[in-house]
Amino acid sequence: MRPPEFPRTLTAELAGVEPGTAVTLMGHVHRRRELAAVTFLVIRDRSGLAQVVLRPDELPIEGLPPEETAVQVTGMATANRQAPGGIEVTAATVTPLTEPARTPPAELWRPSLSAGLPTLLDHAPVLWRHPAQRAKWELAAASLRGFRDTLDSLGFTEVQSPKMVESATESGANVFGVDYFGRPAYLAQSPQFFKQQLVGIFERVYEVGPVFRAEPHDTVRHLAEYVSLDVELGFIRDHHDVLEVLRDVLAGMVEQIENHAGAAVERLGVQLPVIPKELPVIHFRDALAKVGAPSDEPDLAPEHERALGVWAKETYDSDVLAVEGYPMRKRPFYTHPQPDDSRWSNSFDLIFRGLELVTGGQRLHRHADYVAAIEAQGESPSAYASYLQAFAHGMPPHGGFALGLERWVARLVEAANIREVTLFPRDLHRLAP
Repeated sequence: MRPPEFPRTLTAELAGVEPGTAVTLMGHVHRRRELAAVTFLVIRDRSGLAQVVLRPDELPIEGLPPEETAVQVTGMATANRQAPGGIEVTAATVTPLTEPARTPPAELWRPSLSAGLPTLLDHAPVLWRHPAQRAKWELAAASLRGFRDTLDSLGFTEVQSPKMVESATESGANVFGVDYFGRPAYLAQSPQFFKQQLVGIFERVYEVGPVFRAEPHDTVRHLAEYVSLDVELGFIRDHHDVLEVLRDVLAGMVEQIENHAGAAVERLGVQLPVIPKELPVIHFRDALAKVGAPSDEPDLAPEHERALGVWAKETYDSDVLAVEGYPMRKRPFYTHPQPDDSRWSNSFDLIFRGLELVTGGQRLHRHADYVAAIEAQGESPSAYASYLQAFAHGMPPHGGFALGLERWVARLVEAANIREVTLFPRDLHRLAP
C-alpha cells in the first residue's frame, strides 16, 4: 500500500492554513540560503513563493538540491510574520522529484531577470520560469479570458478554421508554402475568408488561433507567427457597429486582467489602459492633417501613430484611438467603400498607446460587388470560388476585426521588442526553441 500523503498545498494557500497543520508543497527550489544555525529554502510553484526553514539535523544527507530542482516538501505550517503570507514551513522533509538541476543561464531567484534578449530567446523554456517573465504571459492569459467572456456574453460562437489553405487570403507574396500530399498549399495568413463565411451560419463568430506571415520584417513589432484574436458579426449597419463590439472587448480584457492577473500587474508595474465608454474616432484624412503628413499618403507611418496616440491621451484621456476611412487602394478587396465617397473605406485601425493594434471594418456582402472587386484587381473570380459561394447564396451586411495578442501585451508592459512577451517567437531568423 502507498503511504498516506497530505494533499498538496499551493504556496499561495499557505496564508490560510492554520498553524500547526501538516502541509505538502510541490514546486521548484527557487533559492537556498545556508546559515550556520538554520537553512532557508524558498519554494516556487505556479501560485507564488513559500519559505521552508530547516535545522541542521533536518538537512538531507546528500545535501539540499540546487536551484530549479523539482521537489516535494512535507512539514508543519508555522506562523512567522516575516515569511510570505505570514506562514512558513518547519520540521520539513525535502524530497527531490528529479536529478539535481543544472545551473540556469540566469539567476531566476533575483527580483529582475538580467538576461539579454538573445539569451532569453535561446533559453526560453527555462528563463520563462522567472516570476516577472511569467507574469507577462499571465497578462496574456487573462486577456484571452476577457476576450472570450465578453464575446460569449454578446451571443458570439467560438469557431476554429483551417490553418492550411488552398490560396492566399490577401496576397500571394507573403505566405508560407507547404506540400499538401503533393499539392501546393499555404499556411493561413488569417481566418478572414472562413470567419466571413461562418457569419452566414452563426451570425456572430470569433476565433483565437495562430496566423502566419512570410514577411521579411526584422523589426521589433513583427513576427512570422502570432496569435490573432478574430471577430466577425453580421447584420450590422456599418463599421461603427464593429467598433462598439471592439470597445466592449477591450474593456472586458482589461477587466479580466484586473480580476485574474492583479499580481502580475503589480509585479510588472503595469499601468492598465483607459478604455472610454465610447472610442474616440478620427477620419484618416483628418489624422494626416493632424500629424502634418501629406494628404496623398496611403497609410500612417509609425511616427504618425505615436503622435496620434499622444493626441488621443491629451484630448480624450484615452489610450486608444480609432482611425477610420483608410483609402480603398490600401485595403483588401473585400473592404466596403464609404457610401458617400468611394475613395475612402468603411474600415479602421485602432491605435493603442501609439501603435496600430487592430485592423477591422465593414466587408462587402453582395456577390456582384465581390465579382467586380476581384476583376478590378486583375484576377478571376473563379480563383475564389469556394469563398464566393457563401455570398452567392445570400450574406448579411457584416464586418469584423483582428487583434494581435502579443502586440497587445507588448504595449501593456511597454516592451521594447514584441519577442519579450512571446513564449516561443518565430521570426525571420528563429525556428527554435
